[in-house]
Amino acid sequence: MTTTAPASSTTGTRPWLPVALGMLAVAWGGNEFTPLLVMYREGYGFSPVVVDVFLFAYVVGIVPALLVGGPLSDRYGRRPLMLPAPLIAAAGSLLIALGSHTAALLSAGRVLSGVALGLGMAVGGSWVKELSVDSPTAGARRAAMSLTAGFATGAGVAGVLAQWAPWPDVLPYAVHIGLAVLATLALAGVRETVRNADRTTPLRDDLRIPTAGHARFVTVVLPVAPWVFGAASVAYAVLPGLMADHAGAFPVAFSALLGVVALSSGFAIQALGRRIDTPSSARAVLVALAVVVVGMVLVAVAAEVLVVPMALLAAAVLGGGYGMAMVSGLQEVQRIAGPKDLAGLTAVFYSVTYLGFAVPALLALLVEETALTYPELFGAGVVLAAASFAVVAWNSRRHLPAPASR
Repeated sequence: MTTTAPASSTTGTRPWLPVALGMLAVAWGGNEFTPLLVMYREGYGFSPVVVDVFLFAYVVGIVPALLVGGPLSDRYGRRPLMLPAPLIAAAGSLLIALGSHTAALLSAGRVLSGVALGLGMAVGGSWVKELSVDSPTAGARRAAMSLTAGFATGAGVAGVLAQWAPWPDVLPYAVHIGLAVLATLALAGVRETVRNADRTTPLRDDLRIPTAGHARFVTVVLPVAPWVFGAASVAYAVLPGLMADHAGAFPVAFSALLGVVALSSGFAIQALGRRIDTPSSARAVLVALAVVVVGMVLVAVAAEVLVVPMALLAAAVLGGGYGMAMVSGLQEVQRIAGPKDLAGLTAVFYSVTYLGFAVPALLALLVEETALTYPELFGAGVVLAAASFAVVAWNSRRHLPAPASR
């Protein structure tokens, strides 16, 4: 049986903070590429579909790292799985910096960025929760906000450097490598929280996540999960491409601005997540999906009129949907999961959220191969988001976890 030990006072009054920094560093590495999509498409000759595939490539690293890293950390501890994550992210940035003209190197770097982010999300998120001894209920919020801060800061810094600094295809990644090294040094002093893990059972048993079949997870968490990064990727990966010819002389900087607006909105709304959330219903998830519905309506309009204010408004609302969906989903997961499979169920949740990163490539392919337009496709997104809202509303007060599992 796995148990968790309280954080030692020797790690300071905020023992979770170095782990949060590690999560921020891997999220930075995962999203620094996003505002540069315009640069790779317009400056390096890659097609829109290929560029969006680069964006999705890191999901190839994320999902295995999530599904294997989470359960392994329940078995062997958080430190052995989380400590190397920032350095793996740094290796990914190095490959991308070296391979700006080479699809294979860009793809390999993105996969490594994904591996690091997967470890940070599943293992780091569980570690932050266990180290939040001052407020155990704040664990999900701190984990979600650490990731969102990394996503936003990485996108903003990379976009500014690529637009106005020298070596636009190298310097943004060099900055991230330095941050990753600092995060690794900070993580080295954090104590382990997993104690008395049962390692006598076959490893395949640890990879099973019984609570992934929990009715609450299936009917409330799964419907909202793809909208986490589905909403975010529309805001900071699809919209910048649509606005590239309407953003003046600084398309890369405007791409970064859309990302920062979306993710800052997501960060801000996460601070309200604990107040909105309640264990007696899916109120927080419903709020998240309602915001996503509004955001999809706004982005459909923005794709039609192609004016800067509407694009910024759509990005802000979609970012709010992303942030609320992230934190509300994590809060539901942490109530459903038992202590033995917290990291594992968190990994399953995150794996489904990252299906949303297929949206930009899918939309680009549909526009290229069919007569459909982006406004029409976003209109279909409104219908899908509303359907997800209806499913969660029907199950809002059903299948609530027993008090003992919370």
